[in-house]
Amino acid sequence: MYFNINSANIAKNDDEYKEILNSADLVYCDGFGIAIGAKLLGNPPLFRMTGADWIYDLCSFCGEKYFSLYFLGGEPGVSKKAKEKLLKYYPNLKISGTFHGYFNEEEAYRVLEEINFNSPDILLVGMGTPKQEKWINRNFDRINVPVIWSVGALFDFVSGKIPRGPRWMVGNGFEWFFRLVVEPRRLWRRYILGNPIFFFRILIQRCSKIFYYNNK
Repeated sequence: MYFNINSANIAKNDDEYKEILNSADLVYCDGFGIAIGAKLLGNPPLFRMTGADWIYDLCSFCGEKYFSLYFLGGEPGVSKKAKEKLLKYYPNLKISGTFHGYFNEEEAYRVLEEINFNSPDILLVGMGTPKQEKWINRNFDRINVPVIWSVGALFDFVSGKIPRGPRWMVGNGFEWFFRLVVEPRRLWRRYILGNPIFFFRILIQRCSKIFYYNNK
């Protein structure tokens, strides 16, 4: 599971999501904000990794080792387009199926049936946080897949539906600003309100730690 500022803010007020985060087999740093926050609190440096960067290494590896993938998420047609694009770059890659992330209750059982029928080695779920994590957690015992990875907007990026920022912005912690410019109506609350709230909480924690150690 990825962890970024938005994840931290959601976890603050969502006990179910927080519990899922704490029980996950792997949680990785998905944003510069988390790395900066960890450093300010005196923690060891964190290695930042984004799914949108790592997906290509994963596809190369899976193509060589004959591991299959299944894409679940995105608007109708998006995960299918992401599959088509990746297969152009990695012809040996097996993507056993795709399904959009806007299925209703009647389709929910069919989704599980199709995933299990295709029996992929890795299931990628991109429905946004915390919906994707809660869906995985609630259906975990019914999904016969060894590895499940929550990927957020990955299919949007891979398919070309949403552009990624210039490399210099991505590499220097300004991808959030590019995304805000591209999708202001959807993301303004996450970044304009969420980022300051997160760092305010970090400041409070840092001051509390300093006060604690000075009064031991």
